[in-house]
Amino acid sequence: MDDLHTRMLRVTEDLRVIQRELNCAAMQAPNDPELMEALSALPETEAIQVLCKSLDQMRHFLWFYIQVMSNDPELGDKLRQEKPPNAENGTLDTSFLDKLTRADEAVLLRYLADAKDRKPN
Repeated sequence: MDDLHTRMLRVTEDLRVIQRELNCAAMQAPNDPELMEALSALPETEAIQVLCKSLDQMRHFLWFYIQVMSNDPELGDKLRQEKPPNAENGTLDTSFLDKLTRADEAVLLRYLADAKDRKPN
């Protein structure tokens, strides 16, 4: 677990550095046409889109993880006990992302169902 904690700290710091560098580039780009062109190039925009999608996926996963670990550990047990759709015929064609999406949706549906009984802020 210490290794995981160290990796999370390293990734967090890397993300902060990336944000600072992109922020500096964005501030300089309007005054530098060559920099603006370089930042708009396909490889640069693809890398940013991949990073954005990865961060969105991680954000969804972390939200789900926090919900399971802090609010409803029984829900986590239920989700771990669920059989994949094709488990009965011996084929497992579900990926981790498919399982995560279903789990994410289950948590979201439960949250929305519980929200009906809550008072608005």
